[in-house]
Amino acid sequence: MFAAERRQLILEMVRANGAVSLRELARVVQTSEVTVRRDVRALEAEGLLDRRHGGAVLPGGFARESGFPQKSHLATAEKTAIADLAAGLVEEGEAIVVGAGTTTQELARRLARVPGLTVVTNSLLVAQALAHANRVEVVMTGGTLRGSNYALVGSGAEQSLQGLRVSRAFLSGSGLTAERGLSTSNMLSASVDRALVQAAAEVVVLADHTKLGTDTMFQTVPTDVITRLVTDEPSGHDDRAATELQALADQGVQITVAGGPATGTGPGHPGAEGAQQPDRRGPRRDVPLPGQRRSHPAAGGPVPGPGPQLRSAAPLAEQPGSGRVADLAPRRR
Repeated sequence: MFAAERRQLILEMVRANGAVSLRELARVVQTSEVTVRRDVRALEAEGLLDRRHGGAVLPGGFARESGFPQKSHLATAEKTAIADLAAGLVEEGEAIVVGAGTTTQELARRLARVPGLTVVTNSLLVAQALAHANRVEVVMTGGTLRGSNYALVGSGAEQSLQGLRVSRAFLSGSGLTAERGLSTSNMLSASVDRALVQAAAEVVVLADHTKLGTDTMFQTVPTDVITRLVTDEPSGHDDRAATELQALADQGVQITVAGGPATGTGPGHPGAEGAQQPDRRGPRRDVPLPGQRRSHPAAGGPVPGPGPQLRSAAPLAEQPGSGRVADLAPRRR
């Protein structure tokens, strides 16, 4: 395929979906990510699209949000891997909140197997994924239906969350940076997400590599409130995404990366003495880590916070759903 043909196809994909990852573009045009990155830069120079870490979006994408049909086809393999790891964090009998999004929908499908679980959500898609799980109780918020992402928003949703207290919140969003934390393009969605955060002792963000370094209009979760980030491994050529991950780790966010290299030997690593074995839902990575305790603004006091560590998980040969972890300490300042 000639360069002009590739770039036309790339442009058509971005126009159709709003945002596309470099991996997906490389797969469709059947070339390397390095070549696609050059094409994206050329198209950006012409003002036809905007680059983002690990992908491309329509010009002015800072204020634009893709609808559910477009989002559901983006980074599907990455979202599956993220959901697999996040499900391993949930204990039997827990009460959690799960926000709206395509990645959290994938998580909900895996939570259907966790007995005694209570899930509070404003997402119709999350509720649908758990509708036939007879050992999971689903609690829906009130609110007004937002059709673009099948979520309940507005004052009704926020008021129904008042007085609620759960162990963890699992949230997604449109962008994630170390400077501002998690953000989204819609004001109503951001407001409900903030209410979900206020109800939880810990906040787990699910974000694939295309969202790293992307900043959108409305902040939902500041970086110092995020307990853990579950993401996928950025491309080896994506130095900016790796830099963003390190900056998040430096600020105390514990980071679990699906598909990362297995080079660690710290606590929780399957090769380390006393490491826990994965349970039937996947690996447990919720192990004590060095670092200061951080206070959640809604918790009324300090809660255990993981130290600034970058943790990476890769599949084990004996069990497809399990993983190995590697620790990366923060840079010395």
